[in-house]
Amino acid sequence: MDERIQKYEEKMKKTLTNLESELATIRAGRANPHILDKLTVDYYGAPTPLQQVANVTVPEARMIQIQPWESSLIKGIEKAILVSDLGLNPSNDGKVIRLVFPELTEERRKELVKDVKKKGEAAKVAVRNIRRDANDAYKKLAKQDVSEDEVKELEDKIQKSTDKYIKEVDAAVDAKSKEIMTV
Repeated sequence: MDERIQKYEEKMKKTLTNLESELATIRAGRANPHILDKLTVDYYGAPTPLQQVANVTVPEARMIQIQPWESSLIKGIEKAILVSDLGLNPSNDGKVIRLVFPELTEERRKELVKDVKKKGEAAKVAVRNIRRDANDAYKKLAKQDVSEDEVKELEDKIQKSTDKYIKEVDAAVDAKSKEIMTV
């Protein structure tokens, strides 16, 4: 593949990957340990990702269990969950913390779907901006010693890549929306 297209294709791929990781953090009524990916805990004065200080498991469909490797971390983990925007109340028995996911209301599901679509739209805009940057770069090539046909071909290829990634963004958004609306 032409390296002039490859770097823009990489950027589009990163945009899609970023969207997928953002969608993974949205809870859909079922317990998903990825919603804790952005949580950090104060570990000896340093903010540390939760996965590096505790074992996170899903013993039931609507429960996450967090078992810290040091029991002194329980209070810090609880605090991190409470101040996050997860909207979950942790309960602990001195050894493990449990997060129980309440059933989502119809209204909350629709809000989440709107949020998912907004993130999808932002990803599409990012992909289109990458296409615009590529086309601008190709037009500059035309001013040098690259033929118009070659520039046109590059623009067609970047448009095909754009269409492909827009379809993938739509597919990811649709899949997450269906997951959220499934009771």
